[in-house]
Amino acid sequence: MSNLAQLTISKNIATVTLNRPEKRNSITPEMMTELDSIFGSLETNDDVRFVIFTGVGDKAFSTGADLASFASHDRDSVRRNWIPSGHRIYKRLAQLPQITIALINGDALGGGLELALACDFKIAVDTARLGLPEVGIGTLPGWGGTGRLVDVVGVSRAKYLVLSGQIIDAQTAVEWGLLHHIYPIAEVEAGLTTLLAQLEKVSPVAQQIGKQLMSAFENKTNAEILEAIGGALTVTTEDLAEGIKSFSEKRPPKFKGK
Repeated sequence: MSNLAQLTISKNIATVTLNRPEKRNSITPEMMTELDSIFGSLETNDDVRFVIFTGVGDKAFSTGADLASFASHDRDSVRRNWIPSGHRIYKRLAQLPQITIALINGDALGGGLELALACDFKIAVDTARLGLPEVGIGTLPGWGGTGRLVDVVGVSRAKYLVLSGQIIDAQTAVEWGLLHHIYPIAEVEAGLTTLLAQLEKVSPVAQQIGKQLMSAFENKTNAEILEAIGGALTVTTEDLAEGIKSFSEKRPPKFKGK
C-alpha cells in the first residue's frame, strides 16, 4: 500500500484522506484500489458510525481522475474497466452503512466531485470550487456524476455543469443544494463538529435504515450504463487527444469536433 488514501479511526469516527497533494489529490487506479480496500474494511466495522472524507493540503479536495492514467486506456478498456471500476467503488462508498461526510478542503472537480456526490453530506471551505469540467478536454463525467448530480441539483443545473464544463464557487454550490454548509477555512473544523453533534443525537439504527430507504430512489443504474458507453466513445475522438495534449502543454485546446 502506498498510502494514497489514508484511513484513521478515532472512537466512532473514521477519516479517509486523499494523499496526493503534489497532484492536487488527483485519483489514480492505485488510489482507487486503496479506497476500495478501505471501504471493504468499513462495511463490517460496527464501531464506526461516521466516515469523513477530505484531502491533504489547502488547495484541493481532489481534481478528479489523473489524466495520464486515463489517457493510457483505449475505447474498450474505458468501457469495460476504467468507468465500471469507478462506478463499483463509488457505489460501495454510497452504500456504506455509516453516515458519510465530504469535508471539501479545496477544489472538488471531476472525479473528486463525483466522490463527494457519493457522500451523504457535503461541507466545504468557502474558497472551494466545484464542477465537472471533463468536456473541456473532450470527454464526459464517468463515475456516476451525471446521475447523482441530477439527483442533487436537478436536470437543468446538471446540464449546465456537465455540458458547459463551468466551475462554480462554494456560495453558488450552497444555493443550488450541492453543498450543505460552507465555512471560512478557520471555522470548517468547528462546522464539522457541529454537524456531527447534530447527527449523533438520533438513533443510529433509524439513521442507517433511513439511509438505505432513500438510496432506493437514487437515479443511478441507467447513468452507469450510459456513462460507460459515452466515455468509451470520447476515447476514439481527435478532440480528446487534443484536450489531453493541450492540458499537458498548458494551452487552450483547439477542438475540431472530430
